[in-house]
Amino acid sequence: MIKNKKFTSASGLALAAAGVLFATLSLNTAQAASQDLLKAADPDVNKAYVRARFGTIQNKAFNPGDGRKKVLIIGDSQAQDFLNSAMEHGHLNGYQVRTRHIPAQCQLYYGDASGSGVESKDEALCAKSESLAKSKRQIENADVIIFASLWRSWAVAKLPQTIQNLELRDNQKLVVVGRKSFGRISLRHYLRMSDAQRKAVRNPINQQFLNDNRSLSQRLPAAMFVDQYVLICGAGQNTCPVFTPDAELISFDGGHLTKAGAQFVGDRIFNSPALSGL
Repeated sequence: MIKNKKFTSASGLALAAAGVLFATLSLNTAQAASQDLLKAADPDVNKAYVRARFGTIQNKAFNPGDGRKKVLIIGDSQAQDFLNSAMEHGHLNGYQVRTRHIPAQCQLYYGDASGSGVESKDEALCAKSESLAKSKRQIENADVIIFASLWRSWAVAKLPQTIQNLELRDNQKLVVVGRKSFGRISLRHYLRMSDAQRKAVRNPINQQFLNDNRSLSQRLPAAMFVDQYVLICGAGQNTCPVFTPDAELISFDGGHLTKAGAQFVGDRIFNSPALSGL
């Protein structure tokens, strides 16, 4: 009986030790996951990532000695995100790629100044910034032109006329990338979650963003328009995922992509009719 008691006592101690070890390992794993999330959300690192690729080829002329087809990506920080989404999977490796930056305040508009919806407070900025008019010569020299912007309602309404005014040739391809957003990013809240819980998080989409995106889809043929909300969030959805299926943060600020987010988004949008042939 004494031996049995000793055995029972030893077994209890072993189980307790195993429990402590398991709890310690779980805590260490959770702490490591939290550290990874904090790194993934670092705003300085992410802002540099968003801009880097775009900036290295911004405003550079196409190389006439390069026989590859020419792609020109035009827009604001959404265009920077698009380029990262494309290049994380090498989708544009077979092309000469160049970029031109037009601030979100100025929008992608080509037409008479009286038709512009630029706010008066932004007129000075837009007068000295890049524009479709200033980009026209390089647009004429491109095989594929990609517009990506934080679209505003007035520019959406004017887009068919803008496209008409550009007078693109039949052998040129225009792709218009719609809006994307991932709602308010609450890092402190996510730090307390398990990976399974993070994967399930979805944020509501601003209704005005959805309305503008719907207007784009109604004005443009499917072969030209990339509906990011449908491709990333699901058809008919008014919420979007915050984390990838691997529990990695998609956007560090609700609007711009982390490296993991660019990989996630690129994998989806390049299956669209407008991009699948590139």
